[in-house]
Amino acid sequence: MTFIDQARAAKRACVQLATLNRAAKDAALRSMADALADAESSVLEANLRDVDAARAAGTSDALIDRLRLNPQRVDGMVGGLRDLARLPDPVGDVIRGWTNANGVQVRQVRVPFGVVGIIYEARPNVTADAGGICVKSGNAALLRGSSSALESNRAIVSALRDGLTAVDLPADAVQLIEGGREVTDELMGARGLVDVLIPRGGAGLINAVVEGSKVPVIETGTGNCHIFVDASADQDMALNILVNAKVQRPSVCNAAETLLVHAAIADEFLPKALAALAEQGVTVHGTEAVRAYSDQVLKAGPNEFDDEYLSLDIAADVVHSVGDAIDHIRSHSTGHSETIVTNDRAAANRFVGEVDAAAVLVNASSRFVDGGEFGFGAEIGISTQKLHARGPMGLAEMTSSKYVITGEGQIRP
Repeated sequence: MTFIDQARAAKRACVQLATLNRAAKDAALRSMADALADAESSVLEANLRDVDAARAAGTSDALIDRLRLNPQRVDGMVGGLRDLARLPDPVGDVIRGWTNANGVQVRQVRVPFGVVGIIYEARPNVTADAGGICVKSGNAALLRGSSSALESNRAIVSALRDGLTAVDLPADAVQLIEGGREVTDELMGARGLVDVLIPRGGAGLINAVVEGSKVPVIETGTGNCHIFVDASADQDMALNILVNAKVQRPSVCNAAETLLVHAAIADEFLPKALAALAEQGVTVHGTEAVRAYSDQVLKAGPNEFDDEYLSLDIAADVVHSVGDAIDHIRSHSTGHSETIVTNDRAAANRFVGEVDAAAVLVNASSRFVDGGEFGFGAEIGISTQKLHARGPMGLAEMTSSKYVITGEGQIRP
């Protein structure tokens, strides 16, 4: 099939999906989960081929970690599909409604987008998450994964399609888009066949889609996430949050990339923080104010406060006030997730009010900024834009709305 054939097939499938009740969609998700569980060995074998090819090509450890699957991660994908089946169906929800003085009833109702194109890098678990979220929200999914995960994505999509056909739903509700750059260009240009496009990956991919797409785009963003340890912070709490946010899974977008420490506690806190990070194998790239506390701290380069490491590296600086921390974050943030550790309510309130990000955390790890942790089930991505959706995108964020007007013959005078 050509891409146009696939897009037209998705358009036909989304018409059927849009009219399904919750029971039918939940049955489909459970069937997709069962099929993926049954296909675990073939998925892992396919993933091993991808990982071997990536390693032979000299791919970084961080990207290989994003690419690699194991039985636990496959179980996570299966569990994510089953979790989605337990969540409420957003389609048909009345967002708001009222009755005019003339008796005409007006309701704004959630409806599916239709055909959703998703362009993403490396992580094959996104394939299952995206397919499941689209089915539950009544959308057909056109999945354009990276070539590095092609074998894995083929195996996963094959299982998802088997699950759909097992409950007499169209397999074309979930399709993998294969081919070279020209196919990506076709996807970005398919206005009228594809209703919305969501890029998920690094800054290069996201910018290319935002700048080159004719299809409306919901922009997910990179995560240059900061942790600011205020003067009043519980330092043991701050250490636990810092280590968790940086180390628990460093290759993901909600991992901490920059540490800011209030000068009033730098003498006490920074030696402990640097030791704790070193114990976990984290390399610190710091300003001269930070390097004064350890000769193991590397000199921070000019761009090191602007980029994601996605590895066991972190940038660090000392600031002299809450305002300085906020100014630093405003200058360097990608608008993803920003954290303050403090026991000062006024400082927390100021930070929450003045920091411009999709998520602002007080005394909690940035690793909580995740659809699963929010109770959304799987997520399609984390939006850092301000139109339509912001933050983790679950089922409700994968819908649009329409107005339903009901009367009894009224006409406008």
